[in-house]
Amino acid sequence: MKETLKSLFFWSRIALGLIFLYASVDKIYHPAEFAQVIFNYQILPDALINIAAIVLPWLELILGLLLITGIWLPGAIVLANLLLLTFFGTLIFNTVRGVNVHCGCFTTSAEGTPATTWYLVRDAGFLVLGGYLLYRMTTVSRQKAKFRG
Repeated sequence: MKETLKSLFFWSRIALGLIFLYASVDKIYHPAEFAQVIFNYQILPDALINIAAIVLPWLELILGLLLITGIWLPGAIVLANLLLLTFFGTLIFNTVRGVNVHCGCFTTSAEGTPATTWYLVRDAGFLVLGGYLLYRMTTVSRQKAKFRG
């Protein structure tokens, strides 16, 4: 059972890492288009849009690499969950306001954009994955602390 949980943790962090890597690529190649996506959310002040469009994809890339390699794992898991919560929260916020936005999660192109409901369901799944990693990381840390104390 313990091996299965270790394996599940391993494959979950690889999956989330690949998701973050994949999400970063198009945005890194098309920062101007990603800036437009961010602008359409109508949340950030204009002065922060271009900075966010440049920094966010690189943060996603770095987090993806950290999750895959296992380097600085506790910090990477916490930051990944904070980003996922932020992304999910902005989608819900705009849904409540009645603003239908192109997510911009994996591509800057709005061509063939699905309904916001799809983004919410998909991102909820990502949150479950990230939440599992956070839960496992904290429970393993507590168990190790008990054995030391």
